[in-house]
Amino acid sequence: MAGMVEGKHVDVVGMWVSADGHIRQELLPDGRYDEARGERRSAYTGRYTVTGSHLDYVDDTGFTATGDIRDGVLYHEHLVLYRERKSS
Repeated sequence: MAGMVEGKHVDVVGMWVSADGHIRQELLPDGRYDEARGERRSAYTGRYTVTGSHLDYVDDTGFTATGDIRDGVLYHEHLVLYRERKSS
C-alpha cells in the first residue's frame, strides 16, 4: 500500500462485506476506499491508512472514522465486515 507501509501491518487490501451483503467496502492498494450501501455505489469514498491492525479513514467530505482488524474481521465503527474471498 503506497505511502502507508512502515513496519509490520495487517494486509487489508480487498473487498470487505457485511454479513447481509448490504455494505461492501473495497480497500484499494493505493490507500483509497470505495464503499457501497445496497444499490448505492460509491456511497462513501476517501482514503485510509494502516498502523498495525488499526485503520484510520478520511472520506472525501472530511468525515473521519476508525477501524480495527481482529481475528480476520474488520470492525469499522459500528460495522462488522468480513473479507470477501474470491471464488477459484
